[in-house]
Amino acid sequence: MSGGIVIIGAGIGGLVAAAELAAAGCAVTVVEALPHVGGKLRTVDVAGAAVDAGPTVFTARWLFDDIFASLGERLDDHLTLVASDCLATHAWGDGSRLDLWADPARSRDAVGSFAGAAEARGWDDFQAEAKRIWDALETRYMMAPVTTPWGLTARFGLSGLPQMLAINPFQTLWAALHKHFRDPRLIQLYGRYATYCGASPFQATATLMLIAHLEARGVWLVDGGMHKVAEALARLAVARGATLRLGERVTGIATARGRVSGVVLASGEMLPARDVIANCDVSAIADGRFGAAASSAAPGVRAKDRSLSAVVTLMVADVGDAALDRHNVFFSDDYAAEFRQIFGERRLPAAPSVYVCAQDRGAGARPTGPERFQLIVNAPAIGDALTPEEIEACQLATLRTLSRCGLDLRPQAQVVTTPATFETLFPSTGGALYGRASHGWAASFRRPGSRTKLPGLWLAGGSAHPGAGVPMAALSGRLASAAILADRRSMRSSHPMATAGGISTRSAATAASG
Repeated sequence: MSGGIVIIGAGIGGLVAAAELAAAGCAVTVVEALPHVGGKLRTVDVAGAAVDAGPTVFTARWLFDDIFASLGERLDDHLTLVASDCLATHAWGDGSRLDLWADPARSRDAVGSFAGAAEARGWDDFQAEAKRIWDALETRYMMAPVTTPWGLTARFGLSGLPQMLAINPFQTLWAALHKHFRDPRLIQLYGRYATYCGASPFQATATLMLIAHLEARGVWLVDGGMHKVAEALARLAVARGATLRLGERVTGIATARGRVSGVVLASGEMLPARDVIANCDVSAIADGRFGAAASSAAPGVRAKDRSLSAVVTLMVADVGDAALDRHNVFFSDDYAAEFRQIFGERRLPAAPSVYVCAQDRGAGARPTGPERFQLIVNAPAIGDALTPEEIEACQLATLRTLSRCGLDLRPQAQVVTTPATFETLFPSTGGALYGRASHGWAASFRRPGSRTKLPGLWLAGGSAHPGAGVPMAALSGRLASAAILADRRSMRSSHPMATAGGISTRSAATAASG
């Protein structure tokens, strides 16, 4: 049996694992069904303009600094990052608007001007609690292997139990926000942070306050778009000996003598491997998309437990002199109804909130002429169950929300991505973009860790521990690579020497394997 490693899917988690394993001397091959690296970090051509079609916010720079440093590199030598002065602009239908800033004092003053001195004091308390939660969980949970509630308790120890209880796992985010704010707009604004991991603020645990601290530590703009992060990691992996096979789809995970022995490609080719990292949604494994032998290795996600999907409109449009920054949120008047329709009634919201990424704003002079936009409306993860008429109605409702909040978009060209598109790109998700929804205190413990029940099969990606989002996916790749190396050391196996790396590309496959 070969001692090599095959990684299914070139998303962020898979690329981080590939670079670190190759740097450790392992022979690594990454197989990706799409003709490009990055997974959800991708671009789509809209009338000749490359528009970022996936995650748009770069946070946790210190994590990527550390990843690049572990490879003997400097992040700044591979990516051009610009610290964002404005974190995001928020607007409501009553004409009110609140900008939050990288400078905490400026954000506090903005909240005070927006909602009064009492709300500014509440903002202080909220930010302090968000930091406490982050500090409590960063090394004990997010950067550590998956554990149980009892295991997490043990990591805190007796002296740390008050800190553990302070993470507030048994209260919903929505309820917890009422401790800090009275202004319903601020509750709505910070409730939105639940959607960063695909959840409803009315069902998500208050622990998700930590996202506010993550964002408060800085947001950066990536010159050229977010997909450049994936491309930089891919180059580092190849430079250290990894091979990327793009436009090729894995159809099976082979086993021999009770453990992984390699993968089978759609072409019929067998790639022997001692270890396989599945950088895909765990439900694809459980659904048997890689064969019966692997289907019981990891639990899938039931349809009712899926996270949010989205209707994403990529657009080239004129907006005139509209006051926009890079990240903008236009809120609906009835947040409770919006999430009741998505998670309770499993349908598109009648009056959605809309996130607008103005991809030509935020750095340098305001552009003149048509600009690139990504518009995101939260949607239920129900695959192809939405009709064209429902999608069209959602598009009209999106424009109504924007118009009500004072933004008049005049599209010249657009491409619409629906939950059905995401199901095609990322099979067995139903279009869910974040794996399991973080609803209830136990949801985080239900995400599988790096190790599966099938020896030699490992997991990485947003549906695995520690969760969704670019930084968490990167951490999942680090955890998977560390687990493999530890496993090999424990078996007293020597590392095979890496072979010369390279990238090969075939025609695009119809569905992504990771």
